[in-house]
Amino acid sequence: IVLLDNVLRFCLPDIFADTVFDYDEINAYSIRMTRDAEYDLVTEVEYSLLEQMSSSLKQRLTAQPVRFLYEKVMPKNLLKMLKKRLHITNLDLVEAGGRYLSFNHLLQFPDLGNKALVNPPLPTIKHPQLKKERIIFDAVSKKDILLYYPYHSFGVICETLRQASFDPNVTAIKINLYRVASQSLIIEALLNAANNGKQVTVIIELQARFDEEANIHWAKRLTESNIKVIFSPAGFKIHSKLFLITRNENGKLVDYAHIGTGNFHEKTATIYTDFALLTKNEVLTDEVKRVFRFIEMPFNPIKFAYLLVSPINVRKRLTFLINREIKNAMKGKKSGIILKINNLVDEAMIDLLYQASQAGVTIKMIIRGMCSLKAGVKGLSENIHIISIVDRFLEHPRVYYFENNGDPDVYISSADWMTRNLDRRIEVGTPLLDPDVKQCVIDILNIQLADNVKARVIDSEEKNNYVQNDEPLCRSQLAIHEYLSARANEK
Repeated sequence: IVLLDNVLRFCLPDIFADTVFDYDEINAYSIRMTRDAEYDLVTEVEYSLLEQMSSSLKQRLTAQPVRFLYEKVMPKNLLKMLKKRLHITNLDLVEAGGRYLSFNHLLQFPDLGNKALVNPPLPTIKHPQLKKERIIFDAVSKKDILLYYPYHSFGVICETLRQASFDPNVTAIKINLYRVASQSLIIEALLNAANNGKQVTVIIELQARFDEEANIHWAKRLTESNIKVIFSPAGFKIHSKLFLITRNENGKLVDYAHIGTGNFHEKTATIYTDFALLTKNEVLTDEVKRVFRFIEMPFNPIKFAYLLVSPINVRKRLTFLINREIKNAMKGKKSGIILKINNLVDEAMIDLLYQASQAGVTIKMIIRGMCSLKAGVKGLSENIHIISIVDRFLEHPRVYYFENNGDPDVYISSADWMTRNLDRRIEVGTPLLDPDVKQCVIDILNIQLADNVKARVIDSEEKNNYVQNDEPLCRSQLAIHEYLSARANEK
């Protein structure tokens, strides 16, 4: 196996053999430049948001460099010349590295027939509630369904929308899309639903970073099929993962809702872990309906008693939940917080967690990405323990657990604890009201907290050492597969 980079390096004399200039020595060096991904929307009044986005994305082609990586053996004079020509200043990130500066393409690396080069596949687990029910709406009517990708198949969601598209009892479908696959069964189901006379409303986030062009394409295709397409206001992203299906059952309109932590994307659902709740619970479906109303009319006042909805009530509700744990700890009652999120950088929430730690609240966190909180600092955060799990699947769900004196509140959400997610985006989290569903998520959290194979400790020293203890070996992603398989077999 030879990388194309090295083929070119080896053949440099042949490539330049017939050039018009002479040289004593010829070499090649790797560089990688990242341009600013932000762009300013073209604001001419006569242009629609779709046209503004299409025009504005071209700014990325000439945007300012913000990061420059180069091969460390590159001569200093060459580096100086490149920085000058590319208008790179001392304020930009300039780093020396090895010969290979990008490994993104290795996701598509072939196994070459050698099974030792790939993880053995984990069989998809058939959700126990769907084993006997051919119609998914019948299964959800009996009990909330919690899916956990990729252990359960994302095909359940595709099949739900497919069934809705031709079910004569279904009258309407509403869905919000942030990222979808290039060949999307979700989109096809929505098109079929519209062709079959269903009232279909699609909220598309045109400003989903790096998916803008794909979403513009889907918006045009859906609009051409007479589907009602709604965009978020400029500069205000919709990051929630919702759909709402309305059926006529015995002369009464009944809603079925999906509330999830991940995108409606067939490909990423095979490599990202994410939760998805399918429910007919009226207190939740009614509030999902209000979220869609809020998206269409964002200036109308609206309240939520159950759902956590940014930017309306998330910060206030999380503050209340943390303060409740602080009060319980100070009264000697059971207290504790478990957070599983991608990023923790919001200063106000970090300060609250510090206060909770100082009050004696035990806080356990699983954070994959950015973390601005320093754990294990005496007098500040000694009751906070943080791990990060990096394994065969990318850990993507957001889960919030609050002990509540032995009667835990558990939420799944689309929102990380970043200022933008709490204050400047539409994000939705839901409490898990079904006791069985709630216990399943709690069990999964505890399995992950017990990981001592792929988990690393995120502490104030930033060493990121692997968890080491005398407990039986637990590789959480494999242990969760065993746990969910056992649950499916029991039922």
